[in-house]
Amino acid sequence: MPRLSWRERFTAFRATLLLFAIAVIISLPAMTGSGRDLNYWENFMRFAGKFFPPDLSVTPTVLVALGETIQIAVMATFFAAIIALPLAVAGSQNIAPRWMNLVTRMILNVIRTLPSLIWALLAVAVVGPNPLAGVIGLTFYSIGYLGKFYSDAFESIDAEVSDGLRASGANAVQSFQYGMLPQVKPLILSHVLWMLEYNIRSAAIIGYVGAGGIGLLLHTYQEFGHWDRFSTVLLFILILVTTLDLFGEWLRGKILRDD
Repeated sequence: MPRLSWRERFTAFRATLLLFAIAVIISLPAMTGSGRDLNYWENFMRFAGKFFPPDLSVTPTVLVALGETIQIAVMATFFAAIIALPLAVAGSQNIAPRWMNLVTRMILNVIRTLPSLIWALLAVAVVGPNPLAGVIGLTFYSIGYLGKFYSDAFESIDAEVSDGLRASGANAVQSFQYGMLPQVKPLILSHVLWMLEYNIRSAAIIGYVGAGGIGLLLHTYQEFGHWDRFSTVLLFILILVTTLDLFGEWLRGKILRDD
């Protein structure tokens, strides 16, 4: 067999692995501890012991807060899923002009730069400490990610269908509606479900800055050292996220079969 030159063997995949290995080596100082002789395992076990058994007496309070958390996550995902669609179209290279791609992608990059907790903090500063702040904060955060996911989905589709519709006399809207949208529908739904699951977890945290939801309980139990109640909240979040994940998997499979 002919021998390949080093340039031919140095593929993009191998270059990526090499860059990642260099990044790992450079990042080794992050593993530096406090310098004190501590028994990490003993410290972990002593702290983890405070979480068990969970205090289920606070279940009614947790359920009420969890319901508010779900409401915040659902509304934020709903608004973001709608707003992100036109942004994704504007940010897709195979749909919109180049200058519009650059502007839109820069906007989405700026949105994704701020963590959800910072967006919630900004919303609290504007509308006060209430669930509305959580909806606003998570909506902005979700737009950045759904806009990116949507645009990637549009750029990965087979453009021949939409081009064929345009050649047969369809306008741009009809070409998008019947040629592109059906191809990305399962991906869009999958991304929305993932975003909803993520927002439920995030809504459980943004309560730390007053944006409503179950995070307020987490903050309260942490401040008073009620770790058994803290673990009860985590238990219910785990049950909710697991249920949503199983439902999303079932729904995605059903949609793919129907298509």
